Amino acid sequence: MERYDVIVIGAGMGGAALAAELSPHARVLVLEAEARPGVHATGRSAALYAAAYGGPDVRALTRASRAFFDAPPEGFADHPLLSPRGLLYVATAAQVPRLMDFLEEIGDSVRTIPVADAMAQMPLLRPAYVAMAALAQTGSAMDIDVDALHQGYLRLAKRRGATLLTDALADQPRREDDLWVLRVGDRHVAAPKVVNAAGAWAEQVGLAFGAAPLGLRPLKRTALLVDPPPGHDTDRWPGVFDTDEQFYMKPDAGKLLLSPADETPTEPCDAQPDELDVAIAVDRVQQALDLPVRRVTHSWAGLRTFASDRQPVVGPDAAVPGLYWCAGQGGYGIQMAPALARLAASLVLDRPVPDDILAEGLVLANVLPSRLAGAACEPAVPLE
Repeated sequence: MERYDVIVIGAGMGGAALAAELSPHARVLVLEAEARPGVHATGRSAALYAAAYGGPDVRALTRASRAFFDAPPEGFADHPLLSPRGLLYVATAAQVPRLMDFLEEIGDSVRTIPVADAMAQMPLLRPAYVAMAALAQTGSAMDIDVDALHQGYLRLAKRRGATLLTDALADQPRREDDLWVLRVGDRHVAAPKVVNAAGAWAEQVGLAFGAAPLGLRPLKRTALLVDPPPGHDTDRWPGVFDTDEQFYMKPDAGKLLLSPADETPTEPCDAQPDELDVAIAVDRVQQALDLPVRRVTHSWAGLRTFASDRQPVVGPDAAVPGLYWCAGQGGYGIQMAPALARLAASLVLDRPVPDDILAEGLVLANVLPSRLAGAACEPAVPLE
């Protein structure tokens, strides 16, 4: 039997970052069920750092992650992880009160600008659509190189001594004395602590370990790429968010990325785009922007997994000894990955929460699994 200090289930962004933070202090094994890490949510992210995106604790973790994005460890990546990308929030006349409420909640990281200035920032906006606009302040909205971040964490974890197994489904978990023992193919591995970082499969993994349901639900989101109108320098354009998050658009490597911001409940799966959702995305964007769409060059879907309060789920299970959670990142997992990993590592290692994370306003009780234990929810399908 192979013995470790911590076994992390899942090698997406959450699991990879956590392994990198744990491995200087513990012998870590990472189990990834797919043939390679990052197949699902991590590899399908819209790749935006937005300090104003998410609830208060998500925003706190996002702010606490910024120092890592700006200055990762030496050798982590061969180019910057962030690149400039403005973010423009637009509201119809009916949405103006909700945009004003949003601005009051988040403070001065996003400020109103004249509609004429919004049109100058994004020349495709339809004047009749936009009654009010707000712009994220310089530096508070950036593009993230998701692959560089993910691969950097995987390399860092390996360099620090972590072991990664792919095509490795954690099977038949059982508690023997103070150890969790898992069968992985024809081998058995054991550790006193296991971290459930299984993304869309986290609820099923938790059930397999005997945890009470937490109500984590995967929600499908669709995205597509289209060609921009000729004659425009799209690299300088901001992303555009509808106030009610009915759509968003952002430049992406010479194309425009569109999404209807859909949230369709689904079971964990290899999510695929639906033609209707693609059509809805185009229609919603075209209501706000004068954007001819002659063809969709690529479309995809990903699963964003949320708890009922849309806060992440981090820390020890309320009732199952040795089981920890790093799940429920929703649509914020990439932008808060550095701080979330440090937070999760501190809890797994029984250490104090880093001061800089608390200084950003994180309320620990708001993210612990105990707040959700036994949550009423539709039953998840157990792992076979």
